[in-house]
Amino acid sequence: MANTHITLEDLLTEHEVAKLLKVSVATIRRRRLFRQPPDFVKIGASVRYRREAIQRLIESAEQRMGGR
Repeated sequence: MANTHITLEDLLTEHEVAKLLKVSVATIRRRRLFRQPPDFVKIGASVRYRREAIQRLIESAEQRMGGR
């Protein structure tokens, strides 16, 4: 991990991620349950997502679609 200085502004809730990706919160939770991207951070009982992880997920989807 290159960026070791993560601020709270860099972390998103599952609701914010779902809204950004235009999917349901249930989809985000299911992906987490099956250990699918995006990677998450667990702080106590709270689950947060780094903006970089969301960007990687989007870039990964673009690369796969571009290969078809």
